[in-house]
Amino acid sequence: MPRIIKVFVHTKAHDEKIEETGLDEYEAWITSPPTDGEANADLIALISYQLGVPISSIHIKSGQKSRHKLIEID
Repeated sequence: MPRIIKVFVHTKAHDEKIEETGLDEYEAWITSPPTDGEANADLIALISYQLGVPISSIHIKSGQKSRHKLIEID
């Protein structure tokens, strides 16, 4: 069964990090700008690294162009 997490994203940050703020709720800081899907790709890579899951099992369910995202992890 897939896991759904909520992520609030800050782009153009100085460092990349992700913090858990609640049950399946996270706040992420990404260094890339929110253009051409760069920040989304970096967010997926960051979640993959932090949670120890393959990049291919992480999908943005909603919020492609929003700072508030729902991420599905298979």
